[in-house]
Amino acid sequence: MDESKGKIIDLHKIIDPRGNLTFVEECRDVPFNVSRVYWVYDVPAGESRGGHSHKHCKELLIAISGSFTVSLDDGKTLDKILLNHPYQGLLIENGVWRTLDDFSSGAVCLVLASDYFEEDDYIREYDEFLKDQECL
Repeated sequence: MDESKGKIIDLHKIIDPRGNLTFVEECRDVPFNVSRVYWVYDVPAGESRGGHSHKHCKELLIAISGSFTVSLDDGKTLDKILLNHPYQGLLIENGVWRTLDDFSSGAVCLVLASDYFEEDDYIREYDEFLKDQECL
């Protein structure tokens, strides 16, 4: 995977016979201040999430339960990453089109975002995204 789009980050994993524990610390494990946390769940079979790019916001996606595939597109190449370990996160840079597909039953995607929600930060039309990429 091209690291200008994103990269897998191994998170802390404490193995314990009573149950494992994983944690993430702002500005240590995640290279930004966390301004927003949200999660995506109960995605019906065959449905997709994402389908947008951010102008400024960076995100860390974690499959805290189940699995799903993340497609990262910079307008030139497409990478597909399976997220299925709760001790790994996918850091997604701004300016990258992302789509989440193939959710397993019971999958939960936790997202740590660098910015508060701001509709103006989103590019929701793929043609507009491609046009912006040409200007870079």
